[in-house]
Amino acid sequence: MSIEDDIYKEIILENYKSTRNKREVDAETHHAEGANPSCGDDMELHVRAENGRIADIAYQGMGCSICCASANLLCDAVRGKSVGEAQAIVSQYRSMLLEDAEPEFPDEAGDLEAMQGVKKYPVRIKCAMLAWNTLESIMRDIGAD
Repeated sequence: MSIEDDIYKEIILENYKSTRNKREVDAETHHAEGANPSCGDDMELHVRAENGRIADIAYQGMGCSICCASANLLCDAVRGKSVGEAQAIVSQYRSMLLEDAEPEFPDEAGDLEAMQGVKKYPVRIKCAMLAWNTLESIMRDIGAD
């Protein structure tokens, strides 16, 4: 096993166990649910949008370690960002997992690059994308407000 594999597994496990973003959001303005029946992942995203920004974001639900770790990383990466900035991060994350692109995440986006390890397990990419796909539907709603 390579050091990259060890780091990937450590970051996934750390973010899976974390509860900092597994909560409700005060004064929530947007909410969406996503599910991945093939794995049993079931997730809700809670967002408070203010002036075109994602002022706060959190998730609740049940899922595999990759799904929950990805949701936790997503919350950290897009909190405080404008919808445009968040969409750029989502697009890079999607390209990283689905198109093998090299991501250029902002420094404050945290450990998102570690999720590249999911590419070794194609069946798990849906797990890693669930929260991100759910956020995209919320961002469309924010843009329509």
